[in-house]
Amino acid sequence: MRVILASGSPRRKELLGSIYENFEIIPAEGEEKITSNKPSEVVEELSFQKAQEIFKRNLISNEESLIVIGADTVVSYKEKILGKPKDRDDALNMIKMLQGNIHQVYTGVSVIYTDGKDEKHFTFSECTDVSVFPMTDEEINCYVDTGDGYDKAGAYGIQSKFGRFVSGIHGDYNNVVGLPIARLYHELSKRCLFLV
Repeated sequence: MRVILASGSPRRKELLGSIYENFEIIPAEGEEKITSNKPSEVVEELSFQKAQEIFKRNLISNEESLIVIGADTVVSYKEKILGKPKDRDDALNMIKMLQGNIHQVYTGVSVIYTDGKDEKHFTFSECTDVSVFPMTDEEINCYVDTGDGYDKAGAYGIQSKFGRFVSGIHGDYNNVVGLPIARLYHELSKRCLFLV
């Protein structure tokens, strides 16, 4: 069975390694199209687009066994979606918004696969509440200057230096990192998709 992760995220690669011993990484490159402003729907749409792009590019015939996993993560505060920051000012504004408050992290996951006969797929999303301690301007500036959050939704990574400002989470920690691996494992298991 050929398994492809349609993401270049090292964090998702590490998490998926707890399910599959061998898989390929082929990041999706297509233009993202959003038809909703509801965070759960946005991540489901985008994860499906990523999985579909890589599936179409790599499927040779329906007789082969192919699994493509796409994922997308957004941070949401008061229903406003915060993607990856465009620049330093954007990152500063995001962290200022999140500090001292509770926000949500949504990750959508789509799996498209063949079972040797037909093409099938499923999509789901997970939401985790994240509480952030109040931060001083100096702490915000120092964190942003590390550059750690520039490639991450909401301008931060919970698994790195920003973790010291997180006062608590309610939900799946790995969802905040970028892949709700426990839910994915159980969804794959239900469909007997040959787990290690």
